[in-house]
Amino acid sequence: MTITLFKVFMPDAVMGPLRDVLLSGWIGEGPQVRLFERELADWFLTPHVLAVNSGTSALHLALRLAGAGPGDEVISTPMTCVATNTAIVALGASIVWADVDPWTGNISPDDVARKITARTRAVMAVHWGGVPCDLAGLSRAAGSLPIIEDAALAFGASWNGQRIGSISDFTCFSFQATKHLTTVDGGALTCRSPQAFERGRRLRWYGANRSDKPGSQWDQEIDEAGYKFHMNDVTAAIGLAQLQHTASILAAHRAHAAAYTRALDGHPAVRPLRVAQGAVGSFWTYTIRVANRASFAAHMLAGGIQTSRVFFRNDRYRAFAAARTSSLPGVDEFDAEQVSVPCGWWLSEEEVTHVIERMLSFRGS
Repeated sequence: MTITLFKVFMPDAVMGPLRDVLLSGWIGEGPQVRLFERELADWFLTPHVLAVNSGTSALHLALRLAGAGPGDEVISTPMTCVATNTAIVALGASIVWADVDPWTGNISPDDVARKITARTRAVMAVHWGGVPCDLAGLSRAAGSLPIIEDAALAFGASWNGQRIGSISDFTCFSFQATKHLTTVDGGALTCRSPQAFERGRRLRWYGANRSDKPGSQWDQEIDEAGYKFHMNDVTAAIGLAQLQHTASILAAHRAHAAAYTRALDGHPAVRPLRVAQGAVGSFWTYTIRVANRASFAAHMLAGGIQTSRVFFRNDRYRAFAAARTSSLPGVDEFDAEQVSVPCGWWLSEEEVTHVIERMLSFRGS
């Protein structure tokens, strides 16, 4: 039996509410989306939450609200899902690669400060594996520039006691299939500014002020063209059911990650990443560094355990060939050794023990 790296959580309790919505006569953006947004606002401890159809849409919308466009630069990290940087290119802005801390995988505030120019419009901060970046350092480095957190993997994480989603100018979440909270596909954007929130609410639906009331919604002025980024009531109903289980899912991920970190303390070949002081991760993945990664992957698979690099450095892709780059020694070091092992809610105590024993038995060859 293989211990899988990811698994979709879907409770039986979702079927009743889902059936009600499907047969209600209203399956577009409506009352379920509004309720889901209110529940998320309570979770994130911020009133400005926009439910959207994907995490990628949240990123795109955040960049638009930050003012990024042709001729502008956005400082970002190569160590992320391609969605992070695709959104920058889609708006016509240029990517400027910043280095990462090789022991966290997160963007380096010092390198961000070095990369800022008069053309910089925003800084993209990706929480690798769900463990928060040094948001205090990034805030100092960015100054008045907006910080966009790509928190696709960091639902439930926190920084210095504040929930991720309530700190920076913009925070983007993904509710894709394997995330801590899934709506099958979907996402959310939180905005610190009420003005940005109101503008984003319109932009997510063509630039119009959408109403749940019957009748024409087009007899209004549209000041700027927007997108079809809204969430619908079907996915929102799934999200509302999922929210009831999120705390226990997060607790399991964290408990398994803590067990791994304790067990690997001092291991010569399998080395856990560091968690910055003040950071509480969600541990969507548990990433380690292994010098002989291919041998480690084979060793784990022989024990029935899946491993993966999950994401590859984005500066290798032709889609981002126009990005301004320089030496990235932290990215080089991190990407050469990073690999993730299963740590999710679906693992039994026996399986966690088996993963630990298998990692401890690896000696580097």
